[in-house]
Amino acid sequence: MGEKLSINDFARAVHENAVMHGWWDVEKPLPEIIALCHSELLEALEEYRKGKQSTETYYNGEKPEGISSELADCIIRILDYCAAAGIDIEAATLEKHEYNKSRPYKHGGKIC
Repeated sequence: MGEKLSINDFARAVHENAVMHGWWDVEKPLPEIIALCHSELLEALEEYRKGKQSTETYYNGEKPEGISSELADCIIRILDYCAAAGIDIEAATLEKHEYNKSRPYKHGGKIC
């Protein structure tokens, strides 16, 4: 196995691939990215509703399908946008995680 990439390096690789495949011929605004992420999450929900297990992967030809594949698509879209927008997602994620560790148990009083 090769050298491990940082999250930011992986985001740049994801973005380079998206650019090479024409997905950034026209710049995408943040609301469009959010809608596309939402659609990937809905596809994961549909897999769940079909009775698929979270770790189950099946193939439509060579294309991997399943809950994990749709969640991966959402992460890829997020990383693609972060690289395009110059967001240091690694630092932002670490910062937010550290903050979340300091929060009280079930903070906010919400059910979920």
